[in-house]
Amino acid sequence: MRRREFVLTLGSAAVASPFVARAQQRERVRLIGVLMPLAADDPEGQSRITAFAQGLQEFGWSEGRNVSIEYRWFGGDGERARKYAAELVGQAPDVILATGSPSVIPLLQLTRTLPIVFVQIADPVGAGLIESLERPGGNATGFAVFEYAISAKWLELLKEIAPAVKRVAVLRDAASPAGIGQFAAIQSVASSVGVQVTAVGVNDSGEIERGIAAMTRALDGGLIVTQSGLAIRQRNLIIALAHGTVCPRSSLCAKTL
Repeated sequence: MRRREFVLTLGSAAVASPFVARAQQRERVRLIGVLMPLAADDPEGQSRITAFAQGLQEFGWSEGRNVSIEYRWFGGDGERARKYAAELVGQAPDVILATGSPSVIPLLQLTRTLPIVFVQIADPVGAGLIESLERPGGNATGFAVFEYAISAKWLELLKEIAPAVKRVAVLRDAASPAGIGQFAAIQSVASSVGVQVTAVGVNDSGEIERGIAAMTRALDGGLIVTQSGLAIRQRNLIIALAHGTVCPRSSLCAKTL
């Protein structure tokens, strides 16, 4: 009887083990940290995290079931970026999603072991975030926004649409290293299309207003806004200034956000 009871018990355990294993897997909730440079109430930021959650669901990850997400929004404030980066790293998540260089840099200063996936980076190699596109190295990897050569197309398109444009202000985030590369690409084709380009470095909304106002003095002028976190956060201001101040006195306003 003892042998029979032992066999039955062993058989029951063998049958039950897959269910126990699956139950244990369901209990394992992965933690994802998300560091965003926008404000929490920014519609652009909300649309991005909605798309992120939908993408996770497509791969079987559902918040509240097998994944938990910790969001931090610093709204372009460098001090808060460092604070929230430390908070996320302190929670030791399975992976951190970081948007833009202002999010990635403080994270890499804090950890070289936690996996970091970045998005919205124009030049991850030039910014020192990875070693190369082929072999990122370290604990960070992700997606580059575009090739710098595309920036030159912005000027060519502007000239094609408005041939009268002779002077173009290139608005760029003075704190973003990507702005240098974007302006260099634009400048490389300026002479071939007969346009004089001027870099306008800005750090905040006040400098954006002054930069666009100065450009309005050129009646044959145009405007290109290079990609950056600052441009995204201040997109409504830039569009309002372009529509209300620049366009009536200029041949064309080109917005590249």
